[in-house]
Amino acid sequence: MSTAQDRPTGRITSINTSKRKGTRKTPLPEKRARISTHSGVEGDAHAGDWHRQVSFLAEESIQKARDAGLDVKEGDFAENFTTEGIELYHIPVGTVLAVGDSEVEISQIGKVCHTRCAIYHLAGDCIFPREGIFGVVRRPGEVAVGDRIEVISWGDGSCDATPQEALDEVEAARAAGTL
Repeated sequence: MSTAQDRPTGRITSINTSKRKGTRKTPLPEKRARISTHSGVEGDAHAGDWHRQVSFLAEESIQKARDAGLDVKEGDFAENFTTEGIELYHIPVGTVLAVGDSEVEISQIGKVCHTRCAIYHLAGDCIFPREGIFGVVRRPGEVAVGDRIEVISWGDGSCDATPQEALDEVEAARAAGTL
């Protein structure tokens, strides 16, 4: 049984959406959003019934890109939720997070970029494929900037929503050193 001490916490610093896939996201001016089961952030281009309904990237990861000389901000890596205080990319797939009054299960850590983004072309690298994570909404709800994000239960490395080929693709890229 885990204790509160075993469950890292952080907070949401920005909620970001876009109208089209393949573009940077813009922070929502109202600083809140509804996330829906089988979909994700309402009004976001990436919402849908698949294993990458919502995405997260830590402010600490964005700062690494800034330290490398890039002028980037929340949403520029196409993440729905920018966080701080919790290194989500170290948490196993299958971990369930409380995000606002919703619950999200981590479905994938990192991703293979088949087409290089603008950030990659500017810097020769992009942090999101290594440190961005994805999840599926298990309990819908409201999320607002400032809300706490907390581990509810630890995963075992699997998520029933994630196709095995998606996990295999990321693992092969890590093993090849391309991620």
